[in-house]
Amino acid sequence: MPLDAAAPLLCAGITVYSPLKYFELAEQGKHVGIVGLGGLGHVAVKFAKAFGAKVTVISTSPSKKTEALEHLGADSFLNSRDPDQLQGAMGTLDGIIDTVSAVHPILPLLGLLKSKGKLVLVGVPDKPLELPVISLIMGRKTVSGSSIGGMKETQEMIDFAAKHNITADIEVISMDYVNTAMERLAKADVRYRFVIDIANTLAATKP
Repeated sequence: MPLDAAAPLLCAGITVYSPLKYFELAEQGKHVGIVGLGGLGHVAVKFAKAFGAKVTVISTSPSKKTEALEHLGADSFLNSRDPDQLQGAMGTLDGIIDTVSAVHPILPLLGLLKSKGKLVLVGVPDKPLELPVISLIMGRKTVSGSSIGGMKETQEMIDFAAKHNITADIEVISMDYVNTAMERLAKADVRYRFVIDIANTLAATKP
């Protein structure tokens, strides 16, 4: 595997691979929602599709629809700010991997789940999220969290990624571009991971 495009899998890749496997969403025919199309989300789409799942990307940015469907191969796209779209998709998902690190409501997401559906949080908001308990009780739904995996599972993830040609979408930068990259990162101006070529062995070029 190319080292630059494989490197982010050791963080972002295992972060989404592990819950897909643990919560039994990595199965043919499962319908999985991916919330957020960033560094974690774009890799989650790739893994879920490789597992044979039907994938719906859920985002507040309608501009990401084309990227989700045409570039990453998602099956459908939901604008989470559009009540009509959310209403039309209620009760259709077996599970959701939520990659968003900003504070956001999870009630609409719970509504998208089937009975016994699973909402798995892998993003880390800086403030507590509100948990609508009645939505959990009525559908026997689950809200869980997941971090990364151990060495064995990480190796399994890398092997799976190599077999299915899964890599992160990256932008290779040189060390002297780091400050500019941090400024761009704060504005979410990266698609989708910066990889720093410290020794200039990958012939990094400034964008």
